[in-house]
Order: sequence, then structure tokens, then C-alpha cells
Amino acid sequence: MTLKYLLRKEFTQIRRNSFLSRLIVVFPIIIMCAMPWVMNMEVKNIVVDVVDNDRSTQSQRLVHEIEANRYFIFHGQQPTYVAALNNIEHSEADIAVIIPQHYSRDLTLGHMPQVLIAANAVNGTKGSIGSVYLSQIVTANAVPSAAAVQSKVSTLFLYNKHLNFKLFMIPALFAIVMMLMTGFLPTLNIVSEKEAGTIEQINVTPVNRWTFILAKLVPYWIIAFFTITVCLLLAWIVYGITPVGNIALIYLLAMLLALFFSSFGLIISNYSDTMQQAIFVMWFFVVILLLLSGLFTPTRSMPSAAYLTTYINPVSYFIEAMRTVFIRGGSFSSIQHQILALLGIGLFMGGWAVLSYKKNH
Repeated sequence: MTLKYLLRKEFTQIRRNSFLSRLIVVFPIIIMCAMPWVMNMEVKNIVVDVVDNDRSTQSQRLVHEIEANRYFIFHGQQPTYVAALNNIEHSEADIAVIIPQHYSRDLTLGHMPQVLIAANAVNGTKGSIGSVYLSQIVTANAVPSAAAVQSKVSTLFLYNKHLNFKLFMIPALFAIVMMLMTGFLPTLNIVSEKEAGTIEQINVTPVNRWTFILAKLVPYWIIAFFTITVCLLLAWIVYGITPVGNIALIYLLAMLLALFFSSFGLIISNYSDTMQQAIFVMWFFVVILLLLSGLFTPTRSMPSAAYLTTYINPVSYFIEAMRTVFIRGGSFSSIQHQILALLGIGLFMGGWAVLSYKKNH
């Protein structure tokens, strides 16, 4: 019965805070409607300068192929390499392609002409991927047999047939929404009661800390279910994307991640004296968990030391399992490892949240 009244108190506080109620509804809507359009890792609009020192029919064909490619913005032909490099240094161009003299003659004799590609590496991703795009065009133009072989190769995309990047990002956005909704809100809960002085009224009651912490956690688990439902509905209504696997597994994963973040938020709240302190500490850990989770880059691409952190990073397990269920249609056995890891980490953090709460604040 004590838990019942404590839960009523928590929901009453949430309901009376009009801003918090609006945030719970509006935040997942904005994230799901805006972020899939802007969080696109595909590199486009690469500004290219071309220096054609050969001025032959074949070199001009290469120039026109670059100009017609949808990934590039053709900035024009420059008279010299120095002029093209000057445009790169002034950020007027991203890449310069220098076609050498005797380009056509070398191709006729069966030689491979040396085409120089100079890229602005300030933006490393744009420079490196843009150089790869251009290298493929140059190679295909110089070696027609390679292009002919490539045209005969048939590629079958099993899980994302249309290479829709939104299908890859939406399951990961669930993690961001869950992280912020079930992480930051509990972080501010106990601290706000400390600053308001209402925590003292709880401290003088016979309510044990297990009941008190559970009453703090349950509302955010319910918020997690509401949030994930909104995200699934928006993914279906706005983008026409639905999970391939069992939707119950998605809710199970959301529950386990909510258990971790709500417990983690309460731990920080227990050790913090002010809301500012709690926010900064939570933000510090959230950024680390997010960047090392594999949300933006594959975890296997990380250095060995950084990759080891994924074994204790619940966000990494969540994203991997969510993509397995959502995109590949994986079953419970496919994500059993991630579920057990999330459950273990969540229970550990939940126990820590209880033990770290002291009624003598």
C-alpha cells in the first residue's frame, strides 16, 4: 500500500509540471520527425574542381562524367593545379582532379595514366569518401573492361533493399529518446526534492529505501513504454517503416534500457546536491555512452581499447539488438546475449541506486 501512495505522489508531481508533461509528448515526436532526415551518413554535394591538361575527347568525357554524377557539385575547370589548390585552401572546393598531359595517348597505348586527386582533409569523412567516389569514376573511365565487369555484377541487399538510411537510423534513434527521457528526468527527481526540501518529509517516515526507489523508477518505465509506442507509430505513419521482428522484443529491450538509465539517473541524483551538478554529471556520461555505442560508427572500427568499453556499454547492446529485431527480424535467440547483458547491467545499477540512497540527507 505504501508503494501505491508513493506512485500516486510521483504521477501527481509529473502531472502538475505542465512543461514536463509537454516534454514527454513533444520530444519523441520532434526526434522521430526531424532527425532521420538530417542524420544521414551519405556524403553528397562534394564541390569538385577539374584541371584538364590534356584537352582531349577522352579527358573531356571524364570531366562530363564527374559533372553528371549526383554526388558532386561541379565547380568548373581551372587552368592550373595551383588555381585549383587555392580554391581548396579557401574552402571554395572540396576536391581537385588533375588530368595529366597525354592522358588520351596513354589510354590508347594501354597504359594507366596517373590522375591526381587532391582532397580537403579538414573534413576527413568528406575528403576520404569523396576521393573514393572519384577514384571509381577515374578507374572506370580509364579501364572500360573494369566497368563492363562491374556492370555484370549483381548485388542483392537482404535487409535494406533500397538502401534507405532512415531504416538504419530509426532503431538507433530509439536509444537517444530513451536515454534522454528515462535518464535525465530521474536524475533531476531526487535533486529537485532536495532543493525544495520535500525529501526531508520522506526521510522521517518509516518508508524503506527499496520501496522509495522503486516508486521513483516505475513512472519512468511507464514513460519508456509510452515513448517507444510513439516512436513506433511515427516510424510507421511518417516513413512507412515497421519492425520486421516481434514487436514484443522491442518493448522488452526498451524496458531493460529504461531500467538502466532510470537507475543510473537516480544514482547520480543521490550523490548530487544541486540540479546543475546532476545535469553536468549525467551529460558527461551520456555523451560517452552515446559516442562509444556504435550509433554513428561501427564499433569494430574503434581502437582496441575503445572497443573493450562496448562490453559494459548498455546502449551498444540495445542498438545492436534493436537493429537485429527491427531490420533483420531476429528472434529472441538472436538477441539473447544482448538481453542478458542489459538485464545484468540494469539489475546492478538498480541495486546501486537503492544502496546509494541515504535517508539521512
